[in-house]
Amino acid sequence: MHKQANGIWADRYDRQIRFAPIGPKGQASLAKAQALVVGCGALGASLAQHLTRAGVGKVRIADRDYVEPSNLQRQVLFHEADALAALPKAVAAAEKLRAINGSIDIEALVMDVNIGNLAIAMDGADLVLDGTDNTATRLLLSEACFARNIPFVYGGIAGAEGMSAVLVPGETSCLRCLIGDDAEADEGQNCDTAGVLSAAVEFVASLQAVEAIKWLSGNRAAVRKSWITADLWDFSVRESALPGCSPGCRVCGAHAGEAGTQWIDASIRDGQAERNRDTGSHASNWVHNAAVALCGRDSVQVTLQASFQLDQWRDTFERRGYEYKANRYLLKVLLPEGERLVLFPDGRVLVQGVADPARALQLCASYLADPKAMATEEAKT
Repeated sequence: MHKQANGIWADRYDRQIRFAPIGPKGQASLAKAQALVVGCGALGASLAQHLTRAGVGKVRIADRDYVEPSNLQRQVLFHEADALAALPKAVAAAEKLRAINGSIDIEALVMDVNIGNLAIAMDGADLVLDGTDNTATRLLLSEACFARNIPFVYGGIAGAEGMSAVLVPGETSCLRCLIGDDAEADEGQNCDTAGVLSAAVEFVASLQAVEAIKWLSGNRAAVRKSWITADLWDFSVRESALPGCSPGCRVCGAHAGEAGTQWIDASIRDGQAERNRDTGSHASNWVHNAAVALCGRDSVQVTLQASFQLDQWRDTFERRGYEYKANRYLLKVLLPEGERLVLFPDGRVLVQGVADPARALQLCASYLADPKAMATEEAKT
């Protein structure tokens, strides 16, 4: 029988506490810790579940996407009902995680993590776990972690192959020094070209999660200082030592203390200023970041300078007779041309069924003018 104390199962972490390197002291450290998981797809969903079951005191999940049927093959926290309702991944994951462990704090952020909102996502985090699918975001997270002197737990997966490393300020190089300076470069194959096996996802997520638990439980000397790559289909595992901080690198060469923090905070301010700048043309007034292709989705993300009132836009498209699906988090509209627009309140649009950024921007310009002005125009006709 379980014993219950203050509404929490007293023996919930019994087997974990019996593991000598953690023990009662390590479990208490986990309960005080905060972790940020960026991306809640295949890796991120597994990472969030491991941290929740381990008893990390606060788990924050940040993700820009919503659940679709194709996710269910490998993204372990989601059900068919989530896909039918088109729930944001962060929201659907948080619901499941709260049912798994109601004694910790689970926070869901439906956002595309970028230089403008990074401070919000990272606030209070003791480390950051990588569940993303693109190099640019990974490089940004690595730099932000080094600026704040917290670890970045990197992970990547494609096909049956995966890799993992823990990048620790003052002890290892940053991600940019490891993979290069081109934020647009692919790290070899990706899920779009190679697919993904669910079992390979769990392997990499386990590598990431155990290192996070070491750090958060106070076992920092046990954290692995190596880069691991593995192929689970042909089964081969390679491990190589991570290099130390690179002299002269603006990120890891001078990471410690105030200088690094000032650099990343200045970058955040610059990003905010750029978003607030009025550039004059119709397209520029709406579009901030031109296009980000999403892994394996045949979709382009467009970021607009204005936020969306979803109810107002739902009414607009309903008057036009367009097929749509809506919930409190997003509005998904089928266009006459066959593409889909998925609107989020923060001003993001997923343009589905296109791979060309120019086409995505054209559709946004055509369909996402001021809805009040559209209603007036429609009344005239």
